[in-house]
Amino acid sequence: MTTPAVPESPRIPEAVHRRRWAILGVLMLSLLIVVLDNSILNVAIKTISTPPPVGLGATQGELEWAINAYTLVFAGLLFTAGLLGDRLGRKKVLVFGLVVFGLGSALAAESGSPVQLIIFRAIMGIGAAFVMPATLAILMNVFERDEQPKAIGIWAGGVGIAIAIGPITGGLLLDHFWWGSVFLVNVPIVIIAVVLMLALVPDSRDPKPGRIDLVGVALSVVGLVLLVYGIIKGGQLADFTDPAVLLTIAAGLVVLVGFVLYEKRSDHPSIDITYFKNKVFSAAIAAIALVFFALMGVTFFSVFYTQSVRGYSPLQTGLLMLPLAAAQLIFAPRARLVVDRFGVRATTTGGLVILAAMLAAFTILDADTPIWILEVIFFLMGMGMAHVMTPTSVVIMQALPREKAGSASALSNTFRQVGGALGIAVLGSVLSTAYRSGIEDKLGLLPAGLRHTAGESIEATIGVAAKLGPRGDALVGAANDSFLHAMHVTAVCGAGIALVSAVVTILFLPGRPPRTTAEESTEETVGAGR
Repeated sequence: MTTPAVPESPRIPEAVHRRRWAILGVLMLSLLIVVLDNSILNVAIKTISTPPPVGLGATQGELEWAINAYTLVFAGLLFTAGLLGDRLGRKKVLVFGLVVFGLGSALAAESGSPVQLIIFRAIMGIGAAFVMPATLAILMNVFERDEQPKAIGIWAGGVGIAIAIGPITGGLLLDHFWWGSVFLVNVPIVIIAVVLMLALVPDSRDPKPGRIDLVGVALSVVGLVLLVYGIIKGGQLADFTDPAVLLTIAAGLVVLVGFVLYEKRSDHPSIDITYFKNKVFSAAIAAIALVFFALMGVTFFSVFYTQSVRGYSPLQTGLLMLPLAAAQLIFAPRARLVVDRFGVRATTTGGLVILAAMLAAFTILDADTPIWILEVIFFLMGMGMAHVMTPTSVVIMQALPREKAGSASALSNTFRQVGGALGIAVLGSVLSTAYRSGIEDKLGLLPAGLRHTAGESIEATIGVAAKLGPRGDALVGAANDSFLHAMHVTAVCGAGIALVSAVVTILFLPGRPPRTTAEESTEETVGAGR
């Protein structure tokens, strides 16, 4: 099944067409802060897990919630944010989202406890939900169809810029200021983005918007929160058979099934289930979700590998992640050329296979592996991702009419965020369970009250070892060994998920489009002239 043709829309106004690249720059700045925030936080999580006054003393579970509070609210509200943009105007909701995101960032910077940080991160997630779908929807309304793949490639490359700037910025800030500065840095960027947005970007909306689906939004958020909470709790307890864990996960799945059934019967659904009858559209959505499932889970543990096991500072960790960002920046805008030559299926599947191989390559890393090997892994991971994100984003956005751009963008970003949230929860829980099982035997000499705390994460174990003085040295070595084993197990799980995604793309994404008669004639002419 091929992607349905999109009806040709009226030409874009000439004044808008002339400044389309400047508008794209503003949209990328708006996108920058949403992605920047998570990439900065990845570097800061070790500092935040450090006891006060340096950090907040957050546990592994609290760290996962600090990330997922943002991601879950973000994912849960994307449907409604996309529909509101289509109804009220994408520029209006984007500016609103930027202001809320800036306010949440300022509050997060002043958090006095992990619980406060989780709450303020959720507020940031509300703002981000109104920013992300609007950027791609506006892009689709200021570029003609033939330029959209190029524009989307550059837009996806913006993710690479944010991934590059985030860890380095976070490292610099943590070297000179307190941990809250990694959130406060968002505020001036928000102010600049709002000013440029008001000055340059035109508004657009769907001439026939649907009603807001409040019941659907509530069901999706409740279902996702219950599911992820159950998974994280299972990781904390290192026991997924615990009745409370099983009941919570089951309740989340039941609510999400109810959400799907309700959406099928609703006359104003958040998600139009009929979109998924298009196998190409569904496969592209699944590929994005599974890629972010694998990638976010692996990124979560790689920071602990570089800082806790290898002893690098936050700034050095940020610099170590540069190859991942550079590869995205280099290859994302050029991925459309590979698609033109080999087709969406070959390009995307190849990217996923590279990503799976690099995730599996984490199993060769230990405490003294030459660091350039990690750099090569990161670079190839970024290259693989670039050849997945760009073609699948184009497929998704061009599958629906231009006036539904907000809905298409919201769907794409929702599944990306849900995939990322589940990746952090599931792979984070695999990491936590494997770590606890590896370190448990080494904690027997500790007082009973400290054993559970010390077994939660490598940072918790190292924190307890530091209080023991010279007696704790052996515990640090055991913590490193246990973490490396847990990292290897988790990386294999991530690689498996990426391979599942590759199978989906092989089966359902379109191959290389047949050449037209004109193209064949041109090739024959060129060949004859040689």
